[in-house]
Amino acid sequence: QVQLVESGGGLVQPGGSLRLSCLASRTISSIYLMRWYRQAPGKQREYVAGSISGGSPNYADSVKGRFTISRDNAKNTVDLQMNSLKPEDTAVYYCNAFEASTGATSWGQGTQVTVSS
Repeated sequence: QVQLVESGGGLVQPGGSLRLSCLASRTISSIYLMRWYRQAPGKQREYVAGSISGGSPNYADSVKGRFTISRDNAKNTVDLQMNSLKPEDTAVYYCNAFEASTGATSWGQGTQVTVSS
């Protein structure tokens, strides 16, 4: 498995932006799928965005056009640029790695994002 550490969360006003970063403990070039999930209080964890190695990014409908996932294999990071933030984006955001070769899934500890005026 790979260790993942998220950073970049915080408090932002509606309409603002934040950039989350997920740093992996080793190279991610061989990791098939890197994803961001989020979990709001009292709700189930939900998919936000994903980056397939060598493929196109994918987004949940709720964030499409506002969030951008980017993968830097040289830095072992996967970032999530979040623009036009809404109060309903408030959640703990988690980084996830899925290695197709082994079936292993790894999670980070999460970073809190709060959108409020």
